[in-house]
Amino acid sequence: MKPIRLPEPPSPTMGVPEIFENGAYSVIRRAVVIGNGFPGSENQSLGLVRALGLYDKHVLFRVTRPRGGINEWLHWLPISLHKLLYCIIRRIYSYLRLIASRRRRLSPLPSEKGGSVGLSSILEADSKRIVNMARESYEKDGPLLVVASGRDTISVASSIKRLASEKVFLVQIQHPRSDLSRFDLVVTPHHDYYPLTPQAQEQVPRFLRRWITPREPPDEHVVLTVGALHQIDFAALRSAASTWHDEFAPLPKPLLVVNIGGPSCHCRYGTDLAKQLCAFVTNVLLSCGSVRIFFSNRTPKKVSNIIIKELANNPKVYIWDGEEPNPYMGHLAWGDAFVVTADSVSMISEACSTGKPVYVMGSERCTWKLADFHKSLRERGVVRPFTGSEDISESWSYPPLNDTAEVARRVHEVLAERGLRVRP
Repeated sequence: MKPIRLPEPPSPTMGVPEIFENGAYSVIRRAVVIGNGFPGSENQSLGLVRALGLYDKHVLFRVTRPRGGINEWLHWLPISLHKLLYCIIRRIYSYLRLIASRRRRLSPLPSEKGGSVGLSSILEADSKRIVNMARESYEKDGPLLVVASGRDTISVASSIKRLASEKVFLVQIQHPRSDLSRFDLVVTPHHDYYPLTPQAQEQVPRFLRRWITPREPPDEHVVLTVGALHQIDFAALRSAASTWHDEFAPLPKPLLVVNIGGPSCHCRYGTDLAKQLCAFVTNVLLSCGSVRIFFSNRTPKKVSNIIIKELANNPKVYIWDGEEPNPYMGHLAWGDAFVVTADSVSMISEACSTGKPVYVMGSERCTWKLADFHKSLRERGVVRPFTGSEDISESWSYPPLNDTAEVARRVHEVLAERGLRVRP
């Protein structure tokens, strides 16, 4: 297999005019990341902070929704309304429990089943607290870089910018669907603008078109990407290759890595896709030395159970059991080719950053903007559909997707225009 050399991470000081090299208030030395508790979303913010050289100087805050039970029916509400309504429901329930405690025992209200595991050490995002942090450290450390990602972070992030406009530089990842002037930069993929295309307009009844966002083409606030941002670059893969050397180096080649996500509203599937995937993997086993299968935290049990039942006993196949350490980075570093289910923009983007062959399973099931994402990748020659007839030993390559580094360069440019620079 022909090795692909990935681009080095961007220099944190590239593109900065010398006139801005000095000055107490011209240097950004710290970053705040505002997450929403979802790894795919938070990974985008962390990837950008890493590319800017501030990973060791960032603090992670998190906007959290109540999860589990009735909250699964409330997650489409704005987060402030969701929390208020849930608080009212809990108070009513507590009152009813008090009344009924002498008569019968009520089961606990399922509130955050699985929603708070591992989150206790993460600070709750509070706009006033972050604004105070920016103000108190401004003279010593300069402006604060704030990077947020996901719908739930929009209100907190925009409040920070409104309250401390001159002391923060705000980057919002994923389209906020409303007034872009609230942010210094908005980073979003091309396919978020699919609703503006003639093909999309034909799919939407005329009376509904005014409610579909975005309504305007991208302006100067917007940086467009092909896929999702992430933390994968040459340095990260080189480090992972060293870390996982003893486990992966002895494996027979070529190594095929199969990454499986979970169904979404724009890519629906179930056991039917799992059975088809098993059949296709079985068909290509002759051209594989080894196969490693990875399930994400979104993979339904019914899907993983079928794959385990059909493939686990094959001596060429190893299926990760979910126990630490997580081999995902080792897979990216040592894998010779990848199969990724079509639902996951994040996992596809990460695999496509390696420059190695990437096959997508189930893209014909995708609709709306996710279908447009897959179309753009195929047109670039970055991915191919997985059909089960591939010879995995035959390699092909392409210019690796480099969205994170390109966005970092754009951030440097905009900062330089405002007399700012990043100092890692």
